[in-house]
Amino acid sequence: MAVPTVKDGAAVWRIARDSGVLDVNSPYCYLLWFRDFARTSVVASQSGDVPVGFVTGFRRPEQPDTLVVWQVAVDRGQRGRGTAGAMLDHLTARLAAGGTLRHLETTISADNAASHRLFRSFARRHAAPLERDLLFPAEFFPDAHDAEFLYRIGPLLR
Repeated sequence: MAVPTVKDGAAVWRIARDSGVLDVNSPYCYLLWFRDFARTSVVASQSGDVPVGFVTGFRRPEQPDTLVVWQVAVDRGQRGRGTAGAMLDHLTARLAAGGTLRHLETTISADNAASHRLFRSFARRHAAPLERDLLFPAEFFPDAHDAEFLYRIGPLLR
């Protein structure tokens, strides 16, 4: 697990594109993300430093003790090995060690069962309360998009 660099942007874009479930941002977005939000993100790499998974996140400006997880993805060939959970654990431990981290937030569409399991499991491992509320109804989106539910986990224990 490592802090991403802009060099990881293209590989991460491919992982997002190939996931089949993520809203894929432009390649430029991932380059910018790893320039400006590298400290609140993580990549998992195979030998040879080839990224096989990533978590992108940022701190909420109004609540700097809250990490918002934007995307989590693992390369198809690496799934089922606990990589996503390990990345979340690594990232939150790194941020907690470097300052205040009390909550984790993410949004998940109703049909994304893998993400629901991932974040519920994270909350259990960290003995943290989990709140789930509708954040963005489907009609808020200009295109066909499922409603997004906000998961708020915390307070996280140090």
